[in-house]
Amino acid sequence: MQGKVLDPARAPIEGARVAVPGAGGASVQSNQSGEFALGLEAGSYMLKIAAEGFREAIRTIRLTAGDCEPLEIVLEIAPIRGTVNVIENAGYLTTASNFATKTLTPLRDVPQSITIVSQELMRDQMMMSIGDVVRYVPGITAHQGENNRDQVVIRGNNSSADFFVNGVRDDAQYFRDLYNLDHVEALKGPNAMVFGRGGGGGVVNRVTKEAGFQPLREIAIQGGSFGNKRLAGDFDQPLSDKLALRLNAMYENSDSFRNGVGIERYGVSPALTITPGKATRLLLGYEYLHDDRVADRGIPSYLGRPVDIAPSTYFGDPRNSPVRASVNLGSAMIEHQAGLLNIRNRTMIGDYDRGYQNYVPGALNADKTQVPISAYNNSTRRRNAFNQTDVVYTLSTGRVRHTILGGAEAGRQLTDNFRNTGYFNGTSTIIQVPYAKPAVSAPVTFRQSASDADNHLAANVVATYMQDQIELSRAVQVIAGLRFDHFDLRYHNNRSGDSLRRIDNPVSPRAGVVFKPMTSLSFYTNYSVSFLPSSGDQFSSLTTVTQQVKPERFTNYEAGVKWDVSRNLFVTSAVYRLDRTNTRSTDPNDPTRIVQTGSQRTNGYELGLTGSVTRAWKIAGGYAWQDAFISRTTAAALTGAQVPQVPSHTFSLWNNYQIAPRLGAGLGVLHRTAMYAAVDNSVTLPGYTRADAALYYSITERVRLQANVENLFDTRYFMNADGNNNISPGFPRALRVGLIARF
Repeated sequence: MQGKVLDPARAPIEGARVAVPGAGGASVQSNQSGEFALGLEAGSYMLKIAAEGFREAIRTIRLTAGDCEPLEIVLEIAPIRGTVNVIENAGYLTTASNFATKTLTPLRDVPQSITIVSQELMRDQMMMSIGDVVRYVPGITAHQGENNRDQVVIRGNNSSADFFVNGVRDDAQYFRDLYNLDHVEALKGPNAMVFGRGGGGGVVNRVTKEAGFQPLREIAIQGGSFGNKRLAGDFDQPLSDKLALRLNAMYENSDSFRNGVGIERYGVSPALTITPGKATRLLLGYEYLHDDRVADRGIPSYLGRPVDIAPSTYFGDPRNSPVRASVNLGSAMIEHQAGLLNIRNRTMIGDYDRGYQNYVPGALNADKTQVPISAYNNSTRRRNAFNQTDVVYTLSTGRVRHTILGGAEAGRQLTDNFRNTGYFNGTSTIIQVPYAKPAVSAPVTFRQSASDADNHLAANVVATYMQDQIELSRAVQVIAGLRFDHFDLRYHNNRSGDSLRRIDNPVSPRAGVVFKPMTSLSFYTNYSVSFLPSSGDQFSSLTTVTQQVKPERFTNYEAGVKWDVSRNLFVTSAVYRLDRTNTRSTDPNDPTRIVQTGSQRTNGYELGLTGSVTRAWKIAGGYAWQDAFISRTTAAALTGAQVPQVPSHTFSLWNNYQIAPRLGAGLGVLHRTAMYAAVDNSVTLPGYTRADAALYYSITERVRLQANVENLFDTRYFMNADGNNNISPGFPRALRVGLIARF
């Protein structure tokens, strides 16, 4: 019998011991290529495979006369790591994911487009937000989100709720930070089988840093243009051979190029790793994040384009436009390996308290002299509790290997919403201000109007799912899964006393085939379905009308290629068609309302590349072509209307080159073609090309100085919008300097 021992990235493992209990104690070690050979007669045997740094694996095999098919054994990385001194950085390439299939799977074996933004890439570009992260993710653009929350448009589908932490829903509306993250995963295409409701275009999953058994102490100081000031720390300390503690913390106090706009936020995130035995580990984590900033709805449009006004101009009163968010997230994960059975349970409790008050510019008058401005405030309190249990079992039936996943999820979400309308001088909900000087100085009082929200919602979900990853041969793999959700939403209007309820029981399938003519190259096809309840992704639109509407349905057909060009360079390419039915969009005349648009379709192509071209040259980026359009006429848009904030072409490429042992440089290019601000296609945000640059100097082996220039050539552009008259100007040229010290 012959075989090969591989790690999750399918690199050979040298020195792995393969033992056959009950066969005279036969054992052998794998060579440099991971290969081994055992002289066994026909029959059934149990193999034990062990290698330093990896979990021990047990495989049952059946040998027949003349059987010469080599056996492949993939070992999972062990949770306990030895102490090493890291001289070089980790690079941009991540080769496997625990969350795309809920099993540790190499990316080239996942029949789905995935982009992973590593901690190293975030550090090299001084990223500070989800909006920064998705700049280099093909197929995703950052939505304005009224500049009070994270919001993304993935493959033509707009969402403020498709965010996850370690695979668990984190759907409240707020701005997330990156200080405690190991990496960010962007999984594109419907993902209901793994993540549940929503995720029609894809999801953004933040993977947090774990406490490890290797000491680490790092402090990062940052400052720059427009009053940018930020301090972050990362401290990891083993307390014993079974207990480790990690603490991440951050504080930022920055201004902006926009008049009167600023931000102050801080966060702390401790984590514990406990390993009571070789087969069991327990991860405990907590995060407290507090974020205060100024709400900024941007500038209006005129004659189909953003107004030609100084990018710093603020419409409204920034002194009376606070945004606040206080977030508490607690999590626990316990995992146990019992032979061929892996059992994992993950719990996350979240408490979100957020609110904002803002001024909203409207459409200019015909002679471009006056602009109407309205105001309102809104507060939301949400409490989430989710528990997931996954059981993974690996077995072989003849030459076919199965990785079977069975799981269940239960969750409860309680939400309270309250909104007030602004009345200028105590009487009028709209005030006209001069376009040339759009600052608002009139007194405004906030009280409820007839349509303002005051409600309580309770959402309960119980789900079960099953998936089988099947290795039919070394060249052919199949994945098939099915999820059933019971989603129960109860809505109570505190003002009228009315109560509504909607129950949905959707089934979400997933199927894919991977063909690998060689180890480093895979071709795949994929079919997946997701759904979104009629109440919308934030439960805010459940009415007597939408109570009767079936959930929105997302159906995705995808084919692609994944190629390890070299050990350190990964290229992925995908073509897809994504259909969405019973869709809704923002009313271009009232961005606070949601309207039904019947159905839409997105056809697209994506190309992504990540890793190292040479030892000195690292790259990350990609290209996307998207055609997202309304495919069924509604009152809001005619058939053929383009979906807003979906550019036809986007291109991004970041290069980091090590010029000398102590000196490195970075250069990035971002390009986006024009896109519409709203579904009526009456206002266009022009396309642009922007360049970023960086210099890195290692003062010592443990101290690095870096300088990043955003928008190197001071290009004027517009990032995104929240309707036709809430358009965000892009950042002018800005310099940031950072010092990172490890000790």
